[in-house]
Amino acid sequence: MAFAKKAVTGMRDILPQEMEVRTALQRTIRDTYAGYGFTEIETPIVEHIGNLTSKQGGENEKLIFKILKRGDKLKSGLEKAAAAGTDDMESALDGLTDEGLRYDLTLPLSRYYAANAAALPQPFKSLQIGPVFRADRPQKGRFRQFAQCDIDILGDATNLAEKELILATTEALDNIGFDKYNYYVVINDRRFLFELIKYAGMPEADAEEILITLDKADKIGAEGVDAELKEAGYSDESIAKLRDLLDRFTDDAEGVRSFAARIASEEAKAAGENVADIMDSVAGVKGRRITVKFDPTLVRGMGYYTGTIFEIKTETFGSSVGGGGRYDKMVGKFTGQNVPAVGFSIGFERIMTILMDGDVSKLIPAKNKSAWLIEKGMPADKLGEIFNEAIDVRKQGGQVLTVWMAKNKKFQKESLATRGYNDIREFYKESLK
Repeated sequence: MAFAKKAVTGMRDILPQEMEVRTALQRTIRDTYAGYGFTEIETPIVEHIGNLTSKQGGENEKLIFKILKRGDKLKSGLEKAAAAGTDDMESALDGLTDEGLRYDLTLPLSRYYAANAAALPQPFKSLQIGPVFRADRPQKGRFRQFAQCDIDILGDATNLAEKELILATTEALDNIGFDKYNYYVVINDRRFLFELIKYAGMPEADAEEILITLDKADKIGAEGVDAELKEAGYSDESIAKLRDLLDRFTDDAEGVRSFAARIASEEAKAAGENVADIMDSVAGVKGRRITVKFDPTLVRGMGYYTGTIFEIKTETFGSSVGGGGRYDKMVGKFTGQNVPAVGFSIGFERIMTILMDGDVSKLIPAKNKSAWLIEKGMPADKLGEIFNEAIDVRKQGGQVLTVWMAKNKKFQKESLATRGYNDIREFYKESLK
């Protein structure tokens, strides 16, 4: 069987120029978050299958890359599946798997915190950058393996945490040059969503199904949402009541408060004050242009969100390029005791896709890159002198590439110039005698 040169579907090879940009951007993101006191950690890409299928990850649980058991455990599992004679292949496979690839960084962080809380500062401000995996349909800006950049604050029940996350995330985006795309933060509170359903007189037991429809508002529009709700069997009166509420709000802080006042429940008022306070606080930061817009139809699909939720959007890209929210009950799934937690994730691959369509040279910090072309046949002692000189330059922070001189020196130098080498030197045997 011949080796396959092409990467597995949904995965990709990254060429040097893009890798240089990725490294530079991630360094900037790390430095920005470090300035806010976030501490970098790392968790394994492989998680326990029971954690991954705990009904916390929403639709992502359908996209898990599952790992088969190994050795005798796999053999025993196969024998049991064969003996059962089940036609349900999915159930049979579930019995043969004990691990899977993580679909996000939040669930692994919650497990990590539950296992290590005694050794961590309180509150704990976490930074994680790493690959995650989803068996999704690949398309532009969407891959089956992709990097996420997450910051989370665990142990702070106040919305100071949300405010810091918004400030840090938007500053990181500005620092990597994404501000030119006029992005903005969309914010909501999950408590609003359930109060909306009660206000409209719809069954609370149907909340998740209703929210799935509501979440499509930015794709199918108000008429599409209403039509889907009607098809699902909800009364015209309930749909009209919901539509009247959703059509009469403004996306600023005062709009949030008036929206909450119309629903009039205590939960809605608490959600409204939470969101409005966050918006007021970040809007007043000196020297920063931070645009935050309220949208009561923002849902976010993860089952673990309990309060504030947010996304980053730009007209340049059809989907969100970041998101997050509060998940106060996730750690409690591991320990039995809830811990307040909230996080914000940058969709690194989507942002890279947008930035790579522009002038990437501006994304890489300027530095002195030297290429030293050495004539072939250079004596060993003379070559050693060149190496020593290159070492001295590197010690001073310079970058030196030493290569043999090609026959077509003109083409070689032009090629090096396109790769950013702005200082090209030539070494000949005769000149070093």
